[in-house]
Amino acid sequence: MFKKILIANRGEIACRVIKTARKMGIKTVAVYSEADKDAMHVSMADESVCIGPPPSKESYLSIDKIIAACKQTGAEAVHPGYGFLSENPEFSRRLEESGVIFIGPKHYSMASMGDKIASKKLALGAKVNTIPGHNAAIDTPEEAVEIARGIGYPVMIKASAGGGGKGLRVAYNDMEAHEGFSACKTEAKNAFGDDRIFVEKFVEEPRHIEIQLIGDAHGNTIYLQERECSLQRRHQKVIEEAPSSFIDPVTRKAMGEQAVALAKAVNYESAGTVEFVVGKDKSFYFLEMNTRLQVEHPVTELITGVDLVELMIRVAAGEKLPFTQEQVKLDGWAMECRINAEDPFRGFLPSTGRLVKYIPPPEVHGVRVDTGVYEGGEISMFYDSMIAKLIVHAATRDQAIARMRDALNQFVIRGVASNIAFQAALMQNPRFLSGDFNTGLIAEQYPKGFNAADVPHADPAMLVAVAAAIHRQYLARNATISGQMPGHAFVAGEDFVVMLGAAQHPARVLEAQGGWDVSFAGERYELRSTWQFGDPLYVGTLNGQQICMQVERRGLIYRLFHWGVQADMQVMSARTAELRARMPIKAAPDMSRFLLSPMPGLLTQIAVVEGQEVKAGETLAKIEAMKMENVLKADRDCVVEKLLAKPGESLAVDQPIIAFK
Repeated sequence: MFKKILIANRGEIACRVIKTARKMGIKTVAVYSEADKDAMHVSMADESVCIGPPPSKESYLSIDKIIAACKQTGAEAVHPGYGFLSENPEFSRRLEESGVIFIGPKHYSMASMGDKIASKKLALGAKVNTIPGHNAAIDTPEEAVEIARGIGYPVMIKASAGGGGKGLRVAYNDMEAHEGFSACKTEAKNAFGDDRIFVEKFVEEPRHIEIQLIGDAHGNTIYLQERECSLQRRHQKVIEEAPSSFIDPVTRKAMGEQAVALAKAVNYESAGTVEFVVGKDKSFYFLEMNTRLQVEHPVTELITGVDLVELMIRVAAGEKLPFTQEQVKLDGWAMECRINAEDPFRGFLPSTGRLVKYIPPPEVHGVRVDTGVYEGGEISMFYDSMIAKLIVHAATRDQAIARMRDALNQFVIRGVASNIAFQAALMQNPRFLSGDFNTGLIAEQYPKGFNAADVPHADPAMLVAVAAAIHRQYLARNATISGQMPGHAFVAGEDFVVMLGAAQHPARVLEAQGGWDVSFAGERYELRSTWQFGDPLYVGTLNGQQICMQVERRGLIYRLFHWGVQADMQVMSARTAELRARMPIKAAPDMSRFLLSPMPGLLTQIAVVEGQEVKAGETLAKIEAMKMENVLKADRDCVVEKLLAKPGESLAVDQPIIAFK
């Protein structure tokens, strides 16, 4: 067994590998860029080496620097995590030549299966079901359009070396195929250093189901059940679960055996995942093979009881797999939510900055949190947007969903926006709850994006009662301030109006033993809690039932978060509410003359010049943030008056880029 390994990655996956290595008694080496000098994985490892400036190309994607770090520290093996160099056969080969073991498949297996074009040809040879498409690299957008017409729209334009939703577009017509080809090529070159693009038929109403497998150097290859990854937004997975509610034992066995046959065709060693698209009739087609550990591997670990990282390390060290296919178990149900630094209320735009508060739910009762951040740490614009992975395990799917809902309620993040509200809303979506969904669910359910109105609260009375009680508790504290004039002491009062949106809810709040009694709409709500000022979580009981919600005071606003609902509420006296209704509404400033940056990021291109006439739909600028290229287009015909920013400039959110006449 290795005595020391180097982790060629960052963030939560680097921390995840370090935990298992520590459990196995193996020393660890972290590598980091200058932007990550204070990162969690650096402090967790036994040693650390700085490998360059923040851009990935100059640090985490530099093979020479990582090999030099291995030699400097005496690391015998390298775990690549996922992303970066994890599926780069050149990296695996170079390590092997340097006498360092790659904790992953052999470079020749990776080259065969990591390349989507080559792997599809291999799948055909291994008699694995495949999707119709053009399996050779495409050189021009015009050629992409011609091929797409031949296959028949819709088509999927994909980077051969792609992954994580990067270098991937769905096109429904010639224009989308032309633009999609160019965007995929740019993203693929920036993210993977390989800009080869191919096209295949897009299967409508598909489910995305993948088989986890593990192989050793002794000819043993085993599949570890399936994962349901159909809940996706813009081709990026949002929620994963294992097993799939759609797959029956016969289909599971057939998919597993095809995945194993494909792996054996290239002498695959280590952990890998074969992804399938599955039709309504349970027909399945090979999509691609990921020759690395997947982001969503924890759900497989929880239902099978195996540590995939440990198995990868043991296989790389030459050991045999410790169990057979017949011994693989399927215990209960696991589910994972990817907690990302993005704002669901602003079109899921990336959010960067400092984590002012970071309080994950406690890891008890089937709850697991994999993360690489900490309170006070920074979410950088240079890397992906993942903050953490929240994973739960329970006996049944319904119990897993209930456990996930409770865990999301307890997950406190401040300082950067997160997608927790969106995740919690999905946990209540009827189609998701029923298990009857496909990869189009999010696009179909939220065609205009996500906003608070999409999540009506099942019990708004709970929100009203908590807001009223918190306000009364603040006033009770104010009444205890010393130095008040005799006869003019502050009196908290009992009667209030709670403003929830445009609705007014008259409420009476009375102090009770251990909490407050709130009366409104003819009902009484007994709130009992030990909540104190500044606590981000309001935990207690409402009429004897356990409740937990996030609370935050923002000036005169009480922001409550529960079950995916983010409610901004004001509590005031009846007279104040009457006067407030008479106040004029202050109109927001008109910014329609400007193109504003929708996110913090790097301005990579301005596609217009001063004085140019622009038609609606034309590209104005491109911004790169968190490894994704974002194209800003004109929403109307206009004339460019002035350019307010330059390519290469780092932009803040809402920063003006172009002024129009």
